[in-house]
Amino acid sequence: MQQGAQTYGDGLAVVTVTYSPGPTLDTFLDSLAGATSRGDVPVVLADNGSVDGVPQRAAADRADVSFLPIGENVGYGAAANRGIASLDEGYGWVVVANPDLEWGPGSLDTLLEAGHRYPRAGALGPLIREPSGEVYPSAREVPSLLAGAGHAALGPVWPGNPWTAAYRRSRDDLTERTAGWLSGSCLLLRRTALDSVDGFDPRYFMYFEDVDLGERLTLAGWRNIYVPSAEVVHVGGVSTGKPEVSARMLAEHHRSAYRFLADRHPGPFRAPLRAALRAGLAVRSGCLSRTAN
Repeated sequence: MQQGAQTYGDGLAVVTVTYSPGPTLDTFLDSLAGATSRGDVPVVLADNGSVDGVPQRAAADRADVSFLPIGENVGYGAAANRGIASLDEGYGWVVVANPDLEWGPGSLDTLLEAGHRYPRAGALGPLIREPSGEVYPSAREVPSLLAGAGHAALGPVWPGNPWTAAYRRSRDDLTERTAGWLSGSCLLLRRTALDSVDGFDPRYFMYFEDVDLGERLTLAGWRNIYVPSAEVVHVGGVSTGKPEVSARMLAEHHRSAYRFLADRHPGPFRAPLRAALRAGLAVRSGCLSRTAN
């Protein structure tokens, strides 16, 4: 622990970022009771401006749920940071998760047990299934420039290309292991580790905030541990499924990809590389947008 770092207790809390989550929030909250034997776990709804009234009703109806209005849509990482900051020092473990998850029985207890087994675990993630039962590749390696370019360029037209296959290897590798990064849709975080890297980078509105966090935790000496014996189901796309929102999210994905790569290739001598990255990602975003329409 760094000198002067905050000392936390062993309590567990959950932070979920809401943006008109619809009925999936009830599934999230109802299934949470079976995910841990710790009893009532406090849940903070860090709300980015919901207009469906669902988060407010959940907080009013459930004693263990609190509503934290952000006031505007500040993005996923920034809202998660605010939710975490609202917790007192008794909570040394915090789960950051999407509100459209269904928790598997005992999943949080399994993650916590692994967290205690790995004292340098800064983040732990479960096996995430799609509603179809297919495993989502949620524990991946941080992409190099070459691998990222190969995946971005060829993934949509050749899903089996070697860069995409390597990038998504966790679909088949279901062993407990260290990963480069873990999906931000469900993360158990050690608060001392999170503090050491100043939390999520708020510059990422959505997407790549989890890749960035995983890499920074690793560089700070922490580990990202994939724990496939813990399972959740991620419905996905509830808040972003509307066509107008999906188009914006596609643009945000490519904007975040550029930020991630540009941050790692700074300086005037790499300006041509950054320009090429920006142009290539803009073309890819445009092509995918037209395909989606």
